[in-house]
Amino acid sequence: MKHDVKFSIPERDLGNADIEFIVSGNGSRIGTLRISRGAIVWFPSGNSLGHQTTWKEFGEFMAQLPKSVNR
Repeated sequence: MKHDVKFSIPERDLGNADIEFIVSGNGSRIGTLRISRGAIVWFPSGNSLGHQTTWKEFGEFMAQLPKSVNR
């Protein structure tokens, strides 16, 4: 399934500014992915509380998944 992904980057140093990706599918928002230097946070649509993980935890999680893409 193809998803629509939109993002905005604030006009300031990326080291101190989060980047947000708005993810939509079939015309409705699925959630927002917020990326910072210290963590990744997923906010499901309609929720103000997100699911947070560190970059280390994210890397460990992703390493457990089957490899299916080439760089």
